Amino acid sequence: MAEETHFEPTAESLLAILERLRAPGGCPWDREQTRISLSRSLAEECAELLDAIDRDDPADICDELGDLFMNVLFQAVIAAEQGEFTYTDMVGNIVEKMVRRHVHIFGDARAETPEEVTALWVKVKEKEKAAAGKPRETSILDGVGSYLTALNRAEKLQKKVSKVGFDWEDQQGIIAKIEEELAEVKEAMAEGDEAHVDEEIGDLLFVVANLARFRKRATAEELLRAANRKFEARFRHIERRLAEAGVPLAEAGSARLEALWREAKQVE
Repeated sequence: MAEETHFEPTAESLLAILERLRAPGGCPWDREQTRISLSRSLAEECAELLDAIDRDDPADICDELGDLFMNVLFQAVIAAEQGEFTYTDMVGNIVEKMVRRHVHIFGDARAETPEEVTALWVKVKEKEKAAAGKPRETSILDGVGSYLTALNRAEKLQKKVSKVGFDWEDQQGIIAKIEEELAEVKEAMAEGDEAHVDEEIGDLLFVVANLARFRKRATAEELLRAANRKFEARFRHIERRLAEAGVPLAEAGSARLEALWREAKQVE
């Protein structure tokens, strides 16, 4: 019978557990994991955390943060095994970076507004790149990550150009642009050019994301997640009502489905 082991709730304990699981005689599943295999679950872990945050569920947020943290430490353990860097290196880097980029807190610079803080960050990051010997960006869009979701990347691109004055003056201008893009979708559909329709739908989505970005209340990604949850709740209502009536979903018919959809909206 294996001896029971007690671990303190610290990052060091989690590191020790992961190292033991990876060691000879450890867990077969953990031992076969690679940087790539773990990266495949990273997006899922982030999505589950975001869902818990959207639902404002503290218990789930705590649990999902732990899962995400474990994934991060697992990457550090693999890197240490390969002689690349350690957990201490990783934490040391971010500690130094946070101090360096908050020179208005830990240094003698001044920044009274979020905009002034952002301007300081840009200057510090430029110095970091120069010190690291990284090539200067040829475009202000170079730093927008390609791994972002399409909606997030659209907003990041729009936010970047807004900093140099390429932006709308007010929401009404964006609304007018949305109406213009919708009209172009309709025109493309009337022409029967499917490739053109696809292009115009993409343009429409891009402008809608811009409206969310401009409003500075919630990201387009957050708003779409909320819309997804609302749709799911309403459709589950339809499924429950049909089950109560003993009617198979596939046999309900469009008129009945529409009536139940309106009912779902009323009971929200």
